[in-house]
Parts: sequence; structure tokens; C-alpha cells
Amino acid sequence: MSASFLKEMSWTTFAERKKHTDLVIIPAGACEVYGPHLPLGSDSFVAVQIAKRVADQVNAIIGPTLEVGDSSMLDEFPGTITIRPESFKAYLNDVIDSLLKWGFKDFLFVNAHAGNVPIIAQLSYSLRERSDIRKAQIDYWRFLKSVDQGVLESGETAHSHAGEAGTSVMMYLHPELVDTSKTMKVERKLKDSFPDIMKYGKLSANSEWGTVGDSTIASAEKGKLLVDRSVERIVQFLEHQWGISRISGV
Repeated sequence: MSASFLKEMSWTTFAERKKHTDLVIIPAGACEVYGPHLPLGSDSFVAVQIAKRVADQVNAIIGPTLEVGDSSMLDEFPGTITIRPESFKAYLNDVIDSLLKWGFKDFLFVNAHAGNVPIIAQLSYSLRERSDIRKAQIDYWRFLKSVDQGVLESGETAHSHAGEAGTSVMMYLHPELVDTSKTMKVERKLKDSFPDIMKYGKLSANSEWGTVGDSTIASAEKGKLLVDRSVERIVQFLEHQWGISRISGV
């Protein structure tokens, strides 16, 4: 781990580090089915690693990781843990209140689970009257679509659940947790004639394996490109929009 993690600091170390930054990064993920080839905690593993890479470039502190979120659409698969939105929101609200108490003014949520997106957004909007603080959320798997040019090969399913993109990122960040002998190409069971309309079904209706897309063509090389590009894009945002300087030489 890097020296950026709040949980690894003594209180005196934190007090000294806090003098040099107002930016806290909060990783958020899930514990849910992510295909037979990837661990249940993939979203959280990815969120933490992206937070670390960003923090190391801008001298940020990484706050508590929210490891479990609302995974109700996946709760038919063994091992999936789901937190009610109300519980997640209350817990995150208390985390934010504590961080505000210690003087943080810039909050960056690196969130790798779609179910957490609206809850984080609600809390962020509830703080919009606080002109002295700034908030931003990286909806990581969707965010990757903005930096994937020339990298992925499986078309519209490249960013599907535990597909080419997600598997590639995990193969780069945590190869020891990926079982490449169990990757597979999975087509949706049901053709979606109305992709422009939001629907709220169960993933099991489309996949008995908890994955959609072609993970057989994933690679660590693709994952590295996606991770490097995404981290650079986030750092550019912090530099140009929030005026947070990149550490010299990084």
C-alpha cells in the first residue's frame, strides 16, 4: 500500500499530512458476482487501485473504502452481498461528516459500482449549498468508455458486466485473482430492442454466469492502457478544474 491511505496512518502522521492537502479520495465498490473468472470484490479492488494511482500523483489522502453497495439486481448469485440504499447513504453521510470535521474541502469519489452512483450523487447534491467544498464522482466503468479508443475489440458488449474491459483491468491490477481458464464469451439471453429505456430486472435473466460479453479476449496489456488513460484523465481534471497540482516528477 502507499502512504496515502488514511487507515494506515497514525493520528499524528495524519495531522501532519492533512496540512498539505484538502483532497480526500473515497473508493467505493461492491461484493457481487463478477463472472466465474473474477473475484466477488472486483469493483472494490479496482476502485482502491485507481484511487491509489491518482492520490500518488496529487498528494491526496485516501479515505475509507466503501466495499459493499446495493447489488440487489445480482443477489441471486452466491456470495453477493447487498446493502440497502438507505443504509449505504447513512453510512457514507457519516463518513463525509467526519472528513469535513477534519478539514477536507475536496471530495473525489472513485466508484466502480453502478448501484452506488445515485446514492453518492444524492449526497453530493445535498451539499451543494456548501460553497467552500467541491465534489466529483468517477463512475469508473462508464468513465472508461471515454478513454477506450483503439483498445477494445468486442463492440457494444466490451463494457458489459465482467466482460472484456472489466476483465482486462483486473488482469492488469490483480492478475493473481483472475482465473483465465474460466473466461468465456456470453451473449445476452434476451435481445434488448429498447436500450434507450432504463429497466430494472435481474442480471440472471440475461446471463446464468453473471457475466456478459467476451472476456476471452481480455488482456493485461489492454487493462494497462485503460487504467493509465483513466488515471491521467482524472488527474487532468483535478489539475485544470480544481487547480490541484501534480506532484513534481510523477
